[in-house]
Amino acid sequence: MINKTKNGLMVATKEMSHMESVSFGIWIKAGVRYENTKNNGISHLLEHLLFKGTKTRGMREIKEAIEGRGGSFNGFTSEEVTCYLVKLLAKDAALGVDILSDMVLNPKLDEKEIEKEKSVIVEEINMYKDIPSQHVHEILTEMLWPDQPLGMPLAGTVESVNSMNKRDVEAYKNIFYNPNNMLLIGTGRIRESELLDLAGKYLSTATKAPSPKFMKAVNDQREPFLKVAKKDTEQTHMALAFHAMNRLSPDRYAASILNIILGANMSSRLFHVIRDELALCYEISSSVRKYEDAGAFVIGAGLDESNLVRAIEVILKELNRIKKEPVPDEELDRAKEFCKGQLLFTMEDTMSHMLWLGEKIASGEKELDIKRIMDRVSSVNKDDILRVAGSIFKDESMNLAVIGPVKDENRLKGVLRL
Repeated sequence: MINKTKNGLMVATKEMSHMESVSFGIWIKAGVRYENTKNNGISHLLEHLLFKGTKTRGMREIKEAIEGRGGSFNGFTSEEVTCYLVKLLAKDAALGVDILSDMVLNPKLDEKEIEKEKSVIVEEINMYKDIPSQHVHEILTEMLWPDQPLGMPLAGTVESVNSMNKRDVEAYKNIFYNPNNMLLIGTGRIRESELLDLAGKYLSTATKAPSPKFMKAVNDQREPFLKVAKKDTEQTHMALAFHAMNRLSPDRYAASILNIILGANMSSRLFHVIRDELALCYEISSSVRKYEDAGAFVIGAGLDESNLVRAIEVILKELNRIKKEPVPDEELDRAKEFCKGQLLFTMEDTMSHMLWLGEKIASGEKELDIKRIMDRVSSVNKDDILRVAGSIFKDESMNLAVIGPVKDENRLKGVLRL
């Protein structure tokens, strides 16, 4: 399933012969973790620029070639990876790999387009600042990993983006976009031998180079942190986070079940108590962020400012309860079945499967067998939940970010104790 070519490119295939489609992704280990304050946002800028045309294809030609065959394509940048993806009918598989490879290896990087795209990204940055429900998580990330690349915004800052030029972008691309730092994945109606042939045809000319390293995350937090951005908004937005295990931790399965029990769906504890029973908010949810050497358990909500302190008190009460009281059998089983069901749903679509597989392989996860993963989920027990909850939900790991017309910041700070 996973092969490596002579120039260091990793190629992974998941044949789904019953499908009509095929999805491809080229993954590069390049993201905000590899940046610094001066070039913050360069991974994201480069991702945008690769859609502006190559040395042989214009921007419109690329779009028409893919969409004219009924396909779709996109890209994204995260903390640790950048991905370019395409979904097509299986008969057009070669076209998909051809275009993705051309974009990654031969982008035009026109100086005028760079300046135009910088302006677009500055507007994107300003837009996110005007959306409190998103901006509050950016503030939270900076609190979790202050003065570190992992805590910097994915899109960069207005200052860092405006300071970049063509030379900077080309230099960054030359370091990171090398086959030894890349992964090609194909899922759907495609054979392993076919994808290897396509990789040889379209990516073999790339020159192998060392894979860059990122700065390891540091967590020296010793007490709860609070940051309030006072703003005259209709709704107050809060994001509460605790440092947690990394994506390779043996406890990652228990953390996923813990997340489902607390806030990952509408039958979760936080949604039921805070939204349905007490009507303190319209929306509340939790999630687990997992990186190679760090992680966070995050709870977010939007609510009226008058309900803020009460909601946080109830959230912390629920976190204390799950640390001390064993989860009932029925609730634990329901959470495990939800986890397994969501995983199986992901496997039904070629693009979802490609994204799932790519994230795991690119980050170094070894467990890729669905049955084994399902068995790991099934094996999570009450003691695991108690132990993992106890390791995560601690005062010295607590961070709270709030955006809104907060009236009493001292009172808010006073409730940040488990």
